[in-house]
Amino acid sequence: MRILSGDVRPAVVEDAEKIANVHWRAWQHVYAGVMPHRALHEMITRRNTTWWRKAIASEETLLVLEVQGLPVGYANVGLNRVKALPQEGEIYEIYLLPEYQGLGFGRELFSEARGLLNSLGCKGTICWSIEALEQAELFFVAMGGKRFAFLEETFGDRALAKVSYVWD
Repeated sequence: MRILSGDVRPAVVEDAEKIANVHWRAWQHVYAGVMPHRALHEMITRRNTTWWRKAIASEETLLVLEVQGLPVGYANVGLNRVKALPQEGEIYEIYLLPEYQGLGFGRELFSEARGLLNSLGCKGTICWSIEALEQAELFFVAMGGKRFAFLEETFGDRALAKVSYVWD
């Protein structure tokens, strides 16, 4: 029996192309049929290798989850963008390649992302998700998140409800 383990580390510019691939595949898997096709395609296409190089060099922190040296997931963290809410840290994104979901890697990446925010002195963490994504809700609740705030965002011609999950 072979047991896979993952390592979480800060992204480096050389990861940009592989992160772009993870993003493309994960978003196709998660959002197909939820977001309008054209809006989804435009969002994914905009996040090309050049975009990821800039993201890695920005003030946001991008973590990469590697399994056997291959990036299979990422988490993007920073300060909460909704200043009216009390949580100081935010996990902007957390995604894994579909074939690595359900194996505990998401928990590992999430824990590292929260740990990083805590080490930076952020009190509380928030993460937003499209409400229709049942897998996201199951994951965030399993990680101890509580539903907190709601908003609506338009993707193409479709308005989708979003929900936040918070951790103190």
